[in-house]
Amino acid sequence: MVFKRLKSVPKGAQASPWLIIGFSLILVAVIVVLAVVNARREERMVREILLDKGGALIRAFEAGTRTGMMGHLGQGTQIQTLLEETAKQEDILYLALTDRNGRILAHSDPERVGGRLMDGQEFTALNASQEEKWRLARTVDGADVFEVYKNFTPLEGSDSTGHGMGYGASEHRGMGNMDDFWCSGGWRWPRRVQPGIAEEEPVIFIGMDVRPFEQARAQDMRISVVISAVLLLLGFAGVVSLYWAQSYRASRRMLQDTRALAAEVVSNLPAALLVLDTEGRISLANESAEGLLGKRHSDLVGRSGLEVLPSELSELLTGAGATRQIERELDAAIPGRGRVPVSASVSGITTEDGHQVGMVLILRDLSEIRQLQEEVRRREKLAAVGRLAAGVAHEIRNPLSSIKGFATYFGGLFEEGSENKESARIMIREVDRLNRVITELLEYTRPMEIKPAPVDVTDLVAHSLRLVREDARVSGVDVRYTPNGPLPAKLDPDRISQVLLNLLLNAIQAMDTGGTLDVGLARKNGHLTISVRDTGKGIAPEDLGRIFDPYFTTKPSGTGLGLAIVQKIIEAHGGEITVESEPGKGSTFTITLPAEAGQSSEAA
Repeated sequence: MVFKRLKSVPKGAQASPWLIIGFSLILVAVIVVLAVVNARREERMVREILLDKGGALIRAFEAGTRTGMMGHLGQGTQIQTLLEETAKQEDILYLALTDRNGRILAHSDPERVGGRLMDGQEFTALNASQEEKWRLARTVDGADVFEVYKNFTPLEGSDSTGHGMGYGASEHRGMGNMDDFWCSGGWRWPRRVQPGIAEEEPVIFIGMDVRPFEQARAQDMRISVVISAVLLLLGFAGVVSLYWAQSYRASRRMLQDTRALAAEVVSNLPAALLVLDTEGRISLANESAEGLLGKRHSDLVGRSGLEVLPSELSELLTGAGATRQIERELDAAIPGRGRVPVSASVSGITTEDGHQVGMVLILRDLSEIRQLQEEVRRREKLAAVGRLAAGVAHEIRNPLSSIKGFATYFGGLFEEGSENKESARIMIREVDRLNRVITELLEYTRPMEIKPAPVDVTDLVAHSLRLVREDARVSGVDVRYTPNGPLPAKLDPDRISQVLLNLLLNAIQAMDTGGTLDVGLARKNGHLTISVRDTGKGIAPEDLGRIFDPYFTTKPSGTGLGLAIVQKIIEAHGGEITVESEPGKGSTFTITLPAEAGQSSEAA
């Protein structure tokens, strides 16, 4: 392991140009965004001002037209005259009145009357209505113009009920004749046109000069650019100053942060880690090392590794060099745990110039891995035995059927009560018993089908106890079970009942001279626990590791498949079954199931 020395220049200082460029780009982006937002806000304000001004002029023009109608002030070219006079106002480029096809009925420029302001398709796209609308257009000489338009409704402001100045009252209130209000080109205001009918009403356009507003906005933009440049320079200077002030504090904290990070990583490392100096003293040990070696932190740090470590590990330390790395699996004698299988790795810590500054020892507890390997071997052995037993069972079942048939036939040849008749019955019973053994064997070798369903485990245990109550009474066994409320779970009720009956009957049969059967039920940490404890003769230590093997039994008449099937059912539910026993004092079988048992519907 090569230890690289930190450079004298902090890494952050080496990257300072990029950091400054990044901050500068951010400042530029912020200032540009603010400038764009401000420009758009000014553009929106100019648009609103022009729209309000155009709308006010249109309403004033409609009022003037309406006044002319009431006072008989206009004949022939009245609207044309009003347009020309209104267009003389400042910033007004033109006023135009068109029909629904875009033909100019009146215009502030008399020479354009009778022509077209736009084609019909473009006019239709404007969708003129009673509400003022706007668009950006361009004059013949290429000047930009802000155009406000709406339906021209001079009568809209009068009362259409006949009690004011509406169209229905024109003949009674002295309003001028509508037919007299015509524009150049021969267009007359038709009598059939009613105010508010957009399909027949003419459209008025007001074109306003936007150059004064554009000049003012350009001036504001120049001022904004100057202010933005000043802000950018100030921000840039501030960023540089802040960076160099911060870099000093960052370089001072760098070593502290590195040490804290290394300590956190070492502390949370799942493997045991010990660092030794050049004299062989332990300078660092994480919590995993304390737990694996069974020693406190004060008993390790500062002590010689040869003194506090097991002899098997001490030999590795003496064999490790500056460049040599040793990896080995061994059984280390750990106080309080006996011999524990561990994987040890020792390597030297060397600087870039080849100088050794210590050693690092990494230990991994292999106990769980060894247990898993042993479990895999056990399952493989059981699978092989199961396949062999299944083949033998099929070969035995066929002749058993023939034997039972012949025994039944010969039994019928003898009189009731005769010795031959009884022998035939014994033969039939033994054949049936052997057939049941074969059935259990085949059931064990087949995939375990689980049909989980919501059940109350409390009721399930109570039901199983009722089934064995008579056996317990005959054997003089006192059954103790105190339900503590419903415990819902999702599991196969028939299979779990089979498991409970097997364990309960085994416990009762283990107490042939009487005793106590204690059944417990609890839910802890998301798991369901069922315990069956008896005060029988117990199980010998050498038999504890074999009781779940098929065909292993301590009963004279047992088949040795009961507990094997029990274990298979529990494992199919995603749980496990364990046993604790002390000869002469009894045994305790504990079933642990997940909260949602039956995770798989089938298990091999």
